[in-house]
Amino acid sequence: MTRLIATSAIALCAATPLLAQDAACPAVGGNGQWIGGSAAASDIATMDSYGEQMALVLNGNRYASVFSLSAPTSTRIEAQGRANGDPVLTLYDPAGDEILTDDDSGGNGAARAEVDLNAGTYCAVITSYDGGPMTAFVRIGRTEMDPLTEGRGNMPDPDPGATGTAGAGCQDTVNFGTLAPGGAPLSIATAAGETGYLSFDLTEPMPVTITAENEDADPLISLSGPDGENLGENDDFDGLNARLDIATPLAPGTYCIALNALSDEAVPIDVTVTAYDPEAALMGLYARGEAAPPLDGSVQITDLGTLETVLRADIDVGSDTQWFRLDVPAAGLMVIEANAIGPSGDPWLVVFDVAGREIAQNDDTPSGTDAQVMPRVNAETYLIGVKQVGDRQGFVRLLLERFVPAQ
Repeated sequence: MTRLIATSAIALCAATPLLAQDAACPAVGGNGQWIGGSAAASDIATMDSYGEQMALVLNGNRYASVFSLSAPTSTRIEAQGRANGDPVLTLYDPAGDEILTDDDSGGNGAARAEVDLNAGTYCAVITSYDGGPMTAFVRIGRTEMDPLTEGRGNMPDPDPGATGTAGAGCQDTVNFGTLAPGGAPLSIATAAGETGYLSFDLTEPMPVTITAENEDADPLISLSGPDGENLGENDDFDGLNARLDIATPLAPGTYCIALNALSDEAVPIDVTVTAYDPEAALMGLYARGEAAPPLDGSVQITDLGTLETVLRADIDVGSDTQWFRLDVPAAGLMVIEANAIGPSGDPWLVVFDVAGREIAQNDDTPSGTDAQVMPRVNAETYLIGVKQVGDRQGFVRLLLERFVPAQ
């Protein structure tokens, strides 16, 4: 078994260089750590045992664990927090596209995903659900290897003998319609305890978006294709609601949605299937602060001018990210604070460089729920995103200071 220790710092969970080699993780705009300590030792398809790391996630940032597959492999990725840690797992494919997100499938607050993956290099990103400091074990291996977590008792095991929409229960689903290009969305309201499996049909190839909404239920959805292949899984895409964007057109056939509730199985969950809208998906990334918008006027960006020493701006902001442009005249260190004005605010902050690479992100400082980052900067343009966590709306004071190296 490979066990490494790494830590999360200001910009992106960087392990001690003597313990692990950095691996590119473009999905989060920075570097991660090879699960086996090096690229050569991180091929899950050929490893004799699983790879395991212990990650310390601080200041609302993230830990990125990278692994490779030399052949198609049934893979298990797990993250188990220590003490009261509640990890969230997001898996990205070699192109940097999100495959799945999971929060609690490992049981007792642990994250777990089992998925069939093709050959390539993958990035498993771990964050803290509440943004607080967290220590977690990350384990990645083949599904026949020993698991780190117990798994949720209400998650059905796959049924290898099932046909059509494979998986236990997927041969006995509630079908809620056929989705046609340009047609109306499909929707159904049902409790996970009553209808654990839903299905829909496609008569023409098309990409789809699936949502499951009711935060009281905390829904988790998993999509299977006509041949039983797992096409994706999601838990907490938007708060406690779930969403799957399948951008690659799906072939005609019947598709199965496994519907689970992590909190209350008796409350109804609104499940919707629509045609995937790439423009809306991109605007959603900007609104959530997961990607920097272009400087072409398609997204409103407030120009703060040049940061000589100190700038301050008071803004009224809600759950959608507001964007600010800032020009830095020389290399140095920048301190950015987003402080709530009033008792109920919980600001969130992210910084991207002009190329769209994330260089810093924070939700809660150790002293409270205000946000602060201290990135090293060059003489260039930066984009700063600010929003409130959850459904909050209120004033936030944005404070920016620039420091230059001593001569």
